[in-house]
Amino acid sequence: MNAQKIIKISSRVYIGFSILSLAYVSISSIWNPQATMDLVSTQLPNTDAISSIRGIYGGVGLLITFLLIYLLLTDIGKALFFLLLFWAAYSISRLITIWVDGPLGSFGSQWLIIESTFSILGFVLLLLYAGIKKETNVSQQ
Repeated sequence: MNAQKIIKISSRVYIGFSILSLAYVSISSIWNPQATMDLVSTQLPNTDAISSIRGIYGGVGLLITFLLIYLLLTDIGKALFFLLLFWAAYSISRLITIWVDGPLGSFGSQWLIIESTFSILGFVLLLLYAGIKKETNVSQQ
């Protein structure tokens, strides 16, 4: 199996895993917003709070999921770029929390590692994918 094929398959697996992860959280949040907030020991005291979690984690998450499915089928490079930004934004937000509010708990610390790893992986895959796209364009000329 050549390097180009490995990069393309790895990119699709990375995007697919991200899609499944986001879809799971989104569907769970639409179905039961409180279960999502139970992960961080936070009670949703009223319907406004419930609808906000359902809307942000559920609705917006589902929109992002559909966008990633579309990009997976049409433009792997854009999907990789989007996911690099997506996971990095989560990581940066957690780092800001550490800086402004103090150390994270075990949940936040675990997810800082996961999201940082995913953003680095996205960056590496994007660079590799851009390299094979450039090679393909040069060889076609």
